[in-house]
Amino acid sequence: MTSTGQVHDHGGGVRSIEVPIPDNPLGTTLVYVVDTDRGPVLVDTGWDDPASWDTLVAGLDACGTGVGEVHGVIITHHHPDHHGLSGRVREASGAWLAMHAADTAIVRRARSTEPGRWLAYMTAKLAAAGAPEEHLAPLRAARPRSVPGLAPALPDREIVPGELLDLAGRRLRAIWTPGHTPGHVCLHLEEDHPAQLPGHGRLFSGDHLLPEITPHIGLYEDPDDTTIADPLGDYLDSLERIGRLAPAEVLPAHQHTFTDAPGRVRELLTHHEDRLTGLLALLSEPLTAWQVAERMEWNRPWAQIPYQSRNIAVSEAEAHLRRLVKLGQAEVMTGSEPVTYVAV
Repeated sequence: MTSTGQVHDHGGGVRSIEVPIPDNPLGTTLVYVVDTDRGPVLVDTGWDDPASWDTLVAGLDACGTGVGEVHGVIITHHHPDHHGLSGRVREASGAWLAMHAADTAIVRRARSTEPGRWLAYMTAKLAAAGAPEEHLAPLRAARPRSVPGLAPALPDREIVPGELLDLAGRRLRAIWTPGHTPGHVCLHLEEDHPAQLPGHGRLFSGDHLLPEITPHIGLYEDPDDTTIADPLGDYLDSLERIGRLAPAEVLPAHQHTFTDAPGRVRELLTHHEDRLTGLLALLSEPLTAWQVAERMEWNRPWAQIPYQSRNIAVSEAEAHLRRLVKLGQAEVMTGSEPVTYVAV
């Protein structure tokens, strides 16, 4: 792999651009530029921010092309550090945007739901999870307003799992890997590795499989849908599928490329197995999702976790609790308010 500043050449007509994420410890999103017979196709685009846009434009220039030449954009999932600049790229180039239907539904919901309704829904969800009044008070007092990232671009193409994407001269197959989001996809480049590394092609893994980070598993629910999802179960199943694929190299959306996908999958499966075992021990007494989140191990003590990050932590705690319920190892206490879980 050769590198020039924020642009890296991975060989075989694939480059990446490090696009900054403002005020975020992740630092950058790796936007991949895939050469095709009809022009460059991007895998993700980066955060919708002026500095990020300038970096993407300069990176495409450094790749010997330009933003106006982009033929298409494949979005691994709807998060703003991946999908944020898609609309601007389409405006500048006329490119198509492709996303899995499950994440397109989330984008459509974000665009159509009034901010006031989101606030009310979030407040009710956190109250049901056992959030204390001091955490709920700012939400109750907040004025409904439009928030950046809540009007993302609507895709105009659907990524169909198992099918080859429309990339002239390339073989890129979509693999549905729900968990991090309901419509997350990985993209399998079914071509020989340019350096002849052993394995089956290369995998654009989005946030599903990262070399040193455990992806967040949260809840993305429709306020009008009462279905109880099991995103952690979906994620673990998706991980095993990617492990069996055994690509020669993984090209993730953050950090750096890596090999031995099956080994990394085993590490993540063990991590979640250990976490579930630890949670089950905690549930020897009845606890809410908030109380569980307070007791879980994070990258810093609970007292140091910022407000918004606590919401994310509670969502992840609830995803793990739902997995234990699905496995028959825990149950929701009937009629509990806030919702309380206990080991069976």
